[in-house]
Amino acid sequence: AIVTAARGDHARAVWYIIWGAVADAIDGRVARATRTGSKFGEELDSLVDAISFGFAPAIMMYFAVLRKDGFDWFFVFLFAACAVMRLARFNVEQAGRAKTHFHGLPSPVAGGTLATYYWFSQTSLYNQTVISDLPWHMMVRFLMAGLAFLMISNVPYPAMPTFSVKTLRGVIGLILFIVMIFGLIFLPKDFFFPVGMLYVLYGIVASVLKGLLDQDRLPSEEESAA
Repeated sequence: AIVTAARGDHARAVWYIIWGAVADAIDGRVARATRTGSKFGEELDSLVDAISFGFAPAIMMYFAVLRKDGFDWFFVFLFAACAVMRLARFNVEQAGRAKTHFHGLPSPVAGGTLATYYWFSQTSLYNQTVISDLPWHMMVRFLMAGLAFLMISNVPYPAMPTFSVKTLRGVIGLILFIVMIFGLIFLPKDFFFPVGMLYVLYGIVASVLKGLLDQDRLPSEEESAA
């Protein structure tokens, strides 16, 4: 992806990052199914993710959208650094454990959302609507910074449910997987960036609402004194 982006073939670079995300989604399941999981595999997975979903999408956006004569290299550094910190924290807190949510935005989602912006910018949905009138050259910088900080935030994001036909959560996971495969095959350029942004915004909105509801449940000073 990095080499292809440096050569100016950004559409193909996005494909490489997406296939990396597909591989990342199934590697743990393959390891568990074949009983080949190990601490070495956990550490290697994080190193690979740091490149595939940290540095690669950031440098691709640098070549595709950002200006190379100023300080835009800083956004590449920021995004890659936050991806590395997010993965290091994941290894300490959540790696190898069953999980229903992630602490902070998962790096494959952050990197995939950032990379697929380029795909989305080439579609008619982008170019033939009011979306194209937005100041995207400036907004991309805020997008990179926002995704970077969400990776190292404490905002909870739901994990992909394990596939199963025995539980409702498992059925939902299977349906989501089928929808993602359908989007990958038939509408990749129109599908992935909007879906990624919906997931990003869902975590923020859900966290804010949960905080407000928890605040409403706090006892008043009178109740606490009593």
